[in-house]
Amino acid sequence: MSLSDAAFPAARPRRLRATPAWRRLVAESRVHPSQLVLPLFVAEGVSEPVPIGSMPGVVQHTTESLKAELQRAAAAGIGGVMLFGVPQHKDADGSGATDPDGILNAATRIAVAEAGDALVVQTDLCLDEFTDHGHCGVLDADGRVDNDATLDRYREMGLAQAEAGSALLGLSGMMDGQVAAVRGALDDAGRGDVALLGYAAKYASAFYGPFREAVQSSLQGDRRTYQLDAANRREGLREVALDIAEGADIVMVKPAMSYLDVLAGTAAVSPVPVWAYQVSGEYAMVEAAAANGWIDRERTIDETLTSIVRAGADAVLTYWAIEAAERWARG
Repeated sequence: MSLSDAAFPAARPRRLRATPAWRRLVAESRVHPSQLVLPLFVAEGVSEPVPIGSMPGVVQHTTESLKAELQRAAAAGIGGVMLFGVPQHKDADGSGATDPDGILNAATRIAVAEAGDALVVQTDLCLDEFTDHGHCGVLDADGRVDNDATLDRYREMGLAQAEAGSALLGLSGMMDGQVAAVRGALDDAGRGDVALLGYAAKYASAFYGPFREAVQSSLQGDRRTYQLDAANRREGLREVALDIAEGADIVMVKPAMSYLDVLAGTAAVSPVPVWAYQVSGEYAMVEAAAANGWIDRERTIDETLTSIVRAGADAVLTYWAIEAAERWARG
């Protein structure tokens, strides 16, 4: 008789669940602070941090409060930070994204100087925060996102962010060929040291709602022509394969919790690290339910992070990164 054929009373799995010590010892999935990446919003022209109403506990940072948050992140032992810029002025081409003195590039220089080798400083490479129409690319004469013209802007952004000191560029725009375009531009400029994170399977999700407030999005319409349809699992895996073939150092599945099947499928085939983004709407739902006393907040946070790692994520972008790491250290 095989072990799998054992039946009660011989099979008693509860023996290994009997105490906290047993449960710790036989845990199949563990989340470590070094696997967590904290998204940070840095706003231009503000004198103090600005709370984000739909994301309790999250703020738009000033360049000064950014320094304090980076120090806290390093002390907590998390893996890195992902920076998003919130500019005062926007235009059709998102010119602020490539301005060396624009908020994102300025914040990157500050973060690199502050964090040193303690954190991997990462930057969002996308135009949506910087365009007056809120799309992730430039528009053609008919108001549609022009994929290839957008790639030219991404090449420029990649070089600007590399010059500012970013170690990892997060290609989140979902343009066809974006990884190859930015990789080529960096390599041609002698910047083969800069890594690329391909947001390979990024879905057109309702869970991004609070993020739009966080970056003061000007979006008109939606992003369904370039982000993936929620119904499509195979298409997500195809996008992952394309990004890997184009030279992505890491691939991303976004959102995380509603796409654990895509995440698991990606982890099963990817030769490069696989990350997942626990997005703003996922954060907001837990915070709202906990505020109403409907769920145990800390247990829910830990369960969600564990589920993402259990599904195959090597690292998780989460707004709870510092909080979770500090709490785990306390035991």
